[in-house]
Amino acid sequence: MTNEPLSAALPQGLAGDPYARLAALGLTLPLSPTPIANFRPATREGDMIFLSGQGPTEAGGRLYTGKVGDDVSSAEAYRHARLTGLNLISVLHEAVGDLRRVRRIVKLFGMVNSTADFAEHSRVIDGCSDLFFEVFGEPGAHSRTAIGVNSLPRLITVEIEAIVAVD
Repeated sequence: MTNEPLSAALPQGLAGDPYARLAALGLTLPLSPTPIANFRPATREGDMIFLSGQGPTEAGGRLYTGKVGDDVSSAEAYRHARLTGLNLISVLHEAVGDLRRVRRIVKLFGMVNSTADFAEHSRVIDGCSDLFFEVFGEPGAHSRTAIGVNSLPRLITVEIEAIVAVD
């Protein structure tokens, strides 16, 4: 986690191309995670894409679990939220076919599986928010809610959903 302005983290000279920005960040899109229950990863209504909650799952299937504020630090959870953001981008790519069609990341809703006295939910979910700004530039800046919860499916550390406007 850093306190630098978001613009300092943007890859330079890659105006508007999220794929080039992903490459500059050393990131590749994983396969979209398979839903664990009866829902669609993405639903489109007009020019809006609603992305179901995703968690911190690596391409090889490793799932990050634990209680933030107990056995998981804020810094670790920030990285988990960043990974979750990459999974959301993968689902978005699959839903729209081309990330250059993204007009705006409208809103994120982030949940942190945390202890009752944990108070850094917003800093944790910044992992996803920072990634979206780095990948999409200004259209990646969004409104957001970050809350703490007592439990999440499969005991994951974070779950994040998104609403995205597309062309």
